[in-house]
Amino acid sequence: MFLNLNHYKLDVYKSAKELRFECYKILKVLPIEEKYNLTDQMRRASTSVVLNITEGCSRRSENERKRYFEVARGSVIELDSCFDIVVESEYLALHDLEKVGNKLKTTFILLSGMLK
Repeated sequence: MFLNLNHYKLDVYKSAKELRFECYKILKVLPIEEKYNLTDQMRRASTSVVLNITEGCSRRSENERKRYFEVARGSVIELDSCFDIVVESEYLALHDLEKVGNKLKTTFILLSGMLK
């Protein structure tokens, strides 16, 4: 933000931020009993995607960069499982998750491409 670094221009970074934004919208409709469980986990995982992409982009070593991108991709996969729980618990229907699902898929594909 203040440093005007290159990762702000990357599609994967923009996609991760959009994914986080969509996740936060969903968190607002989850029941209060999930506040210290599923809600917190989804909040941390969606933020982790953005921050690990950011930190990976700051690394000089290709191996280090890839490691951060792998962690970010792991958090995307974690979110996918969280959405499975959301649907299974009948907090939301699958069709209610279409927008966040598309952001999740896009972010996963872009991160996977960065690991090649």
